[in-house]
Parts: sequence; structure tokens; C-alpha cells
Amino acid sequence: MGQAAKVLQLFRTLHRTRQQVFKNDPRALEAARIKINEEFKCNKSETSPKKIEELIKIGSDVELILRTSVIQGIHTDHNTLITETEQAHLI
Repeated sequence: MGQAAKVLQLFRTLHRTRQQVFKNDPRALEAARIKINEEFKCNKSETSPKKIEELIKIGSDVELILRTSVIQGIHTDHNTLITETEQAHLI
């Protein structure tokens, strides 16, 4: 797969992950959308294959962290937060 295709695939994957991880949080969805788009736009003119590979690696690492390490909490009352998984078990 060429570098351009890898970059596009990473861009799409990051946005899909963002939508899944922050699905019930409009502010986080928007903030993540803006950040992803800004980072890709800032590096749009990069031509060094080595630097592009480094950026792809960073983006892939970020996607993995988002997918595996971010926990969205739900505020249930004054001093209580539960995760979406816990909420699903309550239903």
C-alpha cells in the first residue's frame, strides 16, 4: 500500500475511533474532530517518506490509545460517575 493510501486509511480510522470512543459526548467528538483535522492539515505538505512514516506511526499509536485507554464516564448524581459499560448493566 502506498503512503498516500496509508495516510488516508489512518485519517479514516482515527475518525471512526473518535466516533466510537466519544459517541455520547458532543464536545469531545467536536474537539477530537478538530484536532485530527488540524494535525493532518499541518502535515499535508510533508514530502519526506521517512517523516511521513514517523507521522503514520504516531497517528496509529494515538488511535490505539484512544481505542484501548479512554474511558467515558457518565455523571449520575452530585458525586457519582459510572462508565457506559456499567450503565449498560443497569439497564
